[in-house]
Amino acid sequence: MTTQPKRRPPEPVQVIKQRRDGVLRAMVEGVPYVQFLGIQFERRGDELTAVLPFSETLIGNPILPALHGGATAAFLEVTAIITLSWGLIWEDMESGALDVTQLDQDHLPRLPKTIDFTVDYLRSGLPRDAYARARINRSGRRYASVHVEGWQDKRAKLFAQATGHFVMPQRE
Repeated sequence: MTTQPKRRPPEPVQVIKQRRDGVLRAMVEGVPYVQFLGIQFERRGDELTAVLPFSETLIGNPILPALHGGATAAFLEVTAIITLSWGLIWEDMESGALDVTQLDQDHLPRLPKTIDFTVDYLRSGLPRDAYARARINRSGRRYASVHVEGWQDKRAKLFAQATGHFVMPQRE
């Protein structure tokens, strides 16, 4: 008769949630430009939604008023980069390859680097909160392709979308 190795009991859901939220918070807080724009991320499982809270400093055309095109593009690009990084960290975090207790501002994985990023401005961004989600079309060891959609009040009514290509960081 062979004895089965003892399995570790599963971690409590709260511990897993706190670990994931802590890793995401460290990753987002590690990028000063994200802090400057005030971009936040909401997490549901492995899916991220970026939130750009409205601020008067984001207005580019005060006559309309409309969000500045550069702020819109930066918001979509940050969403793509953080989503790509989250996908990499998620795999390592869930497999145990990443020691999340050591993850802080000084020990973050490197971020993907933008090759090109094309934004389609579909309508003026209104003076209110904006949301974005990125869909990774392809992510390999060296290259990734991402599509990002941005909306405000209604998800089906996009105000901007973008496609980007990125050089992925070397994995250790």
